[in-house]
Amino acid sequence: MAKVDLVFRQIDERTRDVALELAIENIQPDAVHVIDDVRPFTDCVAQMLRIEHDCDYVVYVDADCLILEDIRPFIDSCDAPYVDAYVSDRFRGRLHCGVHITRIDLVRAMAAVEVPEDDLKYVLRPESRLRNLAMKPMGLAKQFRNFDILHDHFQSFQHIFMKYALRELRSRTKIQRQRLTRSMKKWVTSEGELCDLAMARHAVDYARRMVPDSATPDEIHAFITALPQHAEAELAKLGLGGDTPFTRDDLTAWLEANSDRVAYGNKADKPKVFGLGLSRTGTRSLTSGLQMLGFDCSHYPIDEDTYIEIANAQYDLTLLRYYDGLTDITTIPIYQQLDKQYPGSKFILTVRDKDSWLGSVSRHYYNRPAFKDVDDPDEEVHLRMRQFLRATVYGCYNYCPDRFSWVYDQHIRSVMDFFKDRPDDLLVIDICSGEGFEKLAPFLDRPVPTEAFPHKGAVLSRRMAEEAAARKARVA
Repeated sequence: MAKVDLVFRQIDERTRDVALELAIENIQPDAVHVIDDVRPFTDCVAQMLRIEHDCDYVVYVDADCLILEDIRPFIDSCDAPYVDAYVSDRFRGRLHCGVHITRIDLVRAMAAVEVPEDDLKYVLRPESRLRNLAMKPMGLAKQFRNFDILHDHFQSFQHIFMKYALRELRSRTKIQRQRLTRSMKKWVTSEGELCDLAMARHAVDYARRMVPDSATPDEIHAFITALPQHAEAELAKLGLGGDTPFTRDDLTAWLEANSDRVAYGNKADKPKVFGLGLSRTGTRSLTSGLQMLGFDCSHYPIDEDTYIEIANAQYDLTLLRYYDGLTDITTIPIYQQLDKQYPGSKFILTVRDKDSWLGSVSRHYYNRPAFKDVDDPDEEVHLRMRQFLRATVYGCYNYCPDRFSWVYDQHIRSVMDFFKDRPDDLLVIDICSGEGFEKLAPFLDRPVPTEAFPHKGAVLSRRMAEEAAARKARVA
């Protein structure tokens, strides 16, 4: 069982007392550290990294996060250096923020990073910047996990104003600005209505007026430092006062009134999901898209348990006790058995123009031999899985264009034939040509996210951006 510290960060969140109570209840920490009203966030991060921990993991929780499920079992089974939680945000839908599960070696590496000077990324996102700087030389990568957590619900107008003035400053890159714009399009309010969505829009407009795009990092830092005063002055102009305290009874009443909301995390009643696409048909993009919809799927698992179970025709997979599904070619030799083992599952066949796919696979296979001498036991398992899947899926160990072309056609025919009488259980999607959430979300009975579909391949992403720019130019 892991030893866990909770670092709870609060400023003026209306939910802070209930959030702390829920964090303690659902994390069950061995020690609790509360950072109270330390601003700006650069100072808060500096203070939290000075804490002396005696633990395996530190869970950083912001006071605008209401954790609604027990996440301690996940932490106890976790070995990842860093896990970012997907939460349900009041203003932006499903996204990862607010709860950060961080292994102690990474925490100490972050504390040892020299704070960058005149660095806008550090000014706007100090915790993220230090984490990225620490992870890079360690060769680490972040992971994500879906939990039932409410983020930024029930907050005061002053808190919303400060947060969304800062959000605007953080959204001045092309991609981030597009994300904010998509979110704001869903902030539907009546004319003259003063609610949390209207206050967020007011804050965005205010930041755009007060802080020009040409502002220096020092000028932006000064504005962020003075945000409480800006918020107080703006709310006074609008004739707004303080809010009533938020209680556990308020939360219970909201949950009862919204009992039909989409559930996420371990408590969610959802089917297993299996990707049936061959490698290089957008399977990584599919995995990320599924995660944004609340399905944590493992892409091409290479752990020893999975290899032994699949190689020995055992289909009650240990991995699926912790994940909602699998993607990439791991499923292809056994998808009919998985269909029987997990009734009610959903299957997604990713397809792609075959000539384009053959070229991508040819490049993918370069310098990825099926056989080589290795000393690392984990790499040996990886190679055994590679050998097994290449033999069972393609019938050969190396890239052969004629053979792969035949396998591609045969695989699609086989899948379509198997599901010919069950159209509701199979989705065929061409991610590489631009299809995404507009097909995937309804298939899984999920709302279409505000965020764009995560096209992962670098070439694909560049082509999608070029095509979007071309369409925009034609409209103009």
